[in-house]
Amino acid sequence: MKLATLRSDHPDGHLIVVSRDLTRYVTASDIAPTLQAALDDWVVAAPRLEDISDALANDKLADAHLLDTALLASPLPRAYQWVDGSAYVNHVELVRRARGAEMPARFWTDPLMYQGGSDNFLGPRDDIPVADPTWGVDFEAEVAVITDRVTMGSTEHQAGEKIRLLMLANDVSLRNLIPAELAKGFGFFHAKPASAFSPVAVTPDELGSAWDGRKIRLPILSELNGAPFGCPDAGTDMTFDFAQLISHAAHTRELNTGTIVGSGTVSNKQNTEHGSAITEGGVGYSCIAELRMIETINNGEPSTSFMNFGDRIRIEMRNHDGLSIFGAIDQRIVEYRNPG
Repeated sequence: MKLATLRSDHPDGHLIVVSRDLTRYVTASDIAPTLQAALDDWVVAAPRLEDISDALANDKLADAHLLDTALLASPLPRAYQWVDGSAYVNHVELVRRARGAEMPARFWTDPLMYQGGSDNFLGPRDDIPVADPTWGVDFEAEVAVITDRVTMGSTEHQAGEKIRLLMLANDVSLRNLIPAELAKGFGFFHAKPASAFSPVAVTPDELGSAWDGRKIRLPILSELNGAPFGCPDAGTDMTFDFAQLISHAAHTRELNTGTIVGSGTVSNKQNTEHGSAITEGGVGYSCIAELRMIETINNGEPSTSFMNFGDRIRIEMRNHDGLSIFGAIDQRIVEYRNPG
């Protein structure tokens, strides 16, 4: 089934069930007022929500409404926790190669992970407000999961069984602020503004054979200003799958129900000498920074700029029949003006 959050006066919105073709929806407030409430009572709520999903699929609900994704918040407009990994170590390796640094061998066995702000997410069609474009605005196309409660010290097998929903993410990054922040030795903060998530979150069965229980084996598609930018496969070169990422996050703490765990920028290994952009026959990239890394490695310096006011990013994933699974994240960079 596909679940989403309709905006309302309440900061957590209203839970709705969305048809599999993403055209219609039915409110589910009689089952759970919000997605978080449904997750908190998943054993009871999930079967009832599934009944609505099946009825939608069979055109048995007269009270279904046409879906306008512009009216949706992120599936969880705010969450108890948002942690983002860096599951595609190829991306990390390129970052370090571009600046002439060796990558520690442990990065292949010990996942990188940071804790992001989760008090306020952007909706899938919300503009991205930026005060200063010289901060180096970049998108990051990712896959994310929402978990049930995960006990501290959970094994990979135990952690994998706690995946309840999947969605796409745009983990917005301000690249030019990152070096100074990391130099402090205390991690990201200013460089990681609000992230955005896809219009709907889906149960694993919606992915069919593309979901193996630990990763999605489908391309994640990015378009920058209407032009194809990346289509790397989310199941290829994923050094750490979601079961491993969740287990890693729960090593010293419990993860509350509704925790979001991100994959990090989806990245595939490519032959950089013969061109890895889509226009050169490659699968492209899931962020501008990776293209700039390739340019630096090949030419000594980057030539592609980060995003500016008016630039637009679209992130989507389609199934084997070419149909959108999660709906599209479609956002524009706008100048932030302090209302005060």
